[in-house]
Amino acid sequence: MANPQKNKGSLWERTVAGYFNLRGYPQVERRYGAGNTKDKGDLNGFAGAIVIECKDHKSITLSTFMDETAVEKENARAEIGLCIVKRARKPVEQAYCVLTLEDAITLLKEAGY
Repeated sequence: MANPQKNKGSLWERTVAGYFNLRGYPQVERRYGAGNTKDKGDLNGFAGAIVIECKDHKSITLSTFMDETAVEKENARAEIGLCIVKRARKPVEQAYCVLTLEDAITLLKEAGY
């Protein structure tokens, strides 16, 4: 029998990737092999610069989510770790995007601010 939690997470990953595609990032896709010991995030498509972790949980535990994102960022040797957290009963475009202040400042500097 399939694992319903894993299926829920996989569906969220595909939904987030699809939203990136619709918004002009056709290269973004779900990364296969997530969950292995050298996990590098849930989505591919930003040339290793950004690790994206997707979370669809009933309870939002940012510290746990961000600890996992940090490990995946290190595994991928990426500059930015981004965690996209599903909001209950909200569409994908209203998901939370969580990153550390350090990564936010890196993004702002790279954007020219």
